[in-house]
Amino acid sequence: MEIVDISGKILFLDDSETLKQCVENAVTSGCDLLDANLQGADLRRAKLMGAKLENADLRCADLLDANLRGAVLRDADLRGADLRGTDLRGADLMGAVLRDAELWDANLMGANLENADLRDAYLWGAKLMGAKLENADLWGANLMGVNLENANLRGADLRDANLRGAVLRDADLRGADLMGADLQGADLRRTVLRDAVL
Repeated sequence: MEIVDISGKILFLDDSETLKQCVENAVTSGCDLLDANLQGADLRRAKLMGAKLENADLRCADLLDANLRGAVLRDADLRGADLRGTDLRGADLMGAVLRDAELWDANLMGANLENADLRDAYLWGAKLMGAKLENADLWGANLMGVNLENANLRGADLRDANLRGAVLRDADLRGADLMGADLQGADLRRTVLRDAVL
């Protein structure tokens, strides 16, 4: 049996258990993984619904197709993480750092990404309907084909972002900075652009 220390949380890992199973069991048991160091962890297809990972270090973690529905990831560091196909519906990512993260085809419907750092993130084909992105930093992000219908992007930094073919129908972009953003083929029907910089 190996003892795994995740920033002050002691988890017991027996010979038949992987780190992914250990983390899943901790989440299922209601453990709070606040400040956990899971940098580079292989958590592909992990079932982490409702996980409490506030301020966790998940840099370069592999979360491909993981289920993080309703998880709390406030101020978590997800720089360079692989979140392709991940279910983040209703997740709280307020203030999270997702710089250079891969979020292709991720489901972020209703997620809270206020003040999140998504600079140079790859969100191609992601679902962000109804997401809260107020004051989020999306400078240089690839949002090609992303569905942002009814999303709140007030005050968001979208400079040099790729929004080709994005659905921004009924989205709120008041005060957003879109300088240099590529909006070719984007659906801007009923989009609120008051005080936005174009």
